[in-house]
Amino acid sequence: MIADEIQSGLARSGKMLACDWEGVRPDVVILGKALGGGVIPVSAVLADKDVMLCIRPGEHGSITLFMSKLTALLLMFVISTFGGNPLASAVAIASLDVIQEEKLAERSAHLGEELLCQLVKIKEEFPNYVKEVRGRGLFTAVEFNSKSLFPVSAYDICLKMKERGVLAKPTHDTIVRLTPPLCMSRDEVKEGSKVLHDVLELDLPNMQKAKPKDSPTTATICDRCGRNLYDPSDRAL
Repeated sequence: MIADEIQSGLARSGKMLACDWEGVRPDVVILGKALGGGVIPVSAVLADKDVMLCIRPGEHGSITLFMSKLTALLLMFVISTFGGNPLASAVAIASLDVIQEEKLAERSAHLGEELLCQLVKIKEEFPNYVKEVRGRGLFTAVEFNSKSLFPVSAYDICLKMKERGVLAKPTHDTIVRLTPPLCMSRDEVKEGSKVLHDVLELDLPNMQKAKPKDSPTTATICDRCGRNLYDPSDRAL
């Protein structure tokens, strides 16, 4: 079993690895993003030596091996051009130390509960727009009702949130993903949630009136997964 923890790992979900929520121990774990601590791009593969040593030096790019203090697993960087980069390795170790010393997994879990609570309140206030809120730790998402949102998309919502000072990422035209910094405060969680609330209350009605119904940004089929995003018979809504 291989667990892709590039986005969800390293305290993002409220545990060190997202698969910890399920109580499973993968044979291989892939890490990235947060491993670089925002300083340098770096990724890594973790596994027990029985698995890792099946790949010998020279068979898959260049390899750097060291024992991870975090998991007691053998940590291997499998890359080519930047293989064995000493700066990247030092940054990765420092990032793991910070996550442990500052208890960022626990912090993510506590702040995630507050964020999800705020998002649930938004869903209750705007039930026609918000279809579902979900998440673990500070890895959350708001899914909108495509028919009620039309012709506005999640991308448009994110642009308005940006204007109000909060960065979020759209997914599949109907989902806004919220992955705030693990070091943020409880007050900042509430402030960020209020931005989404204000966009739905103050900006969205005007956006729906101003945006053409036949706008090319409101395609009915997602160009990535092929999912039907809008029912053409209900476009007037």
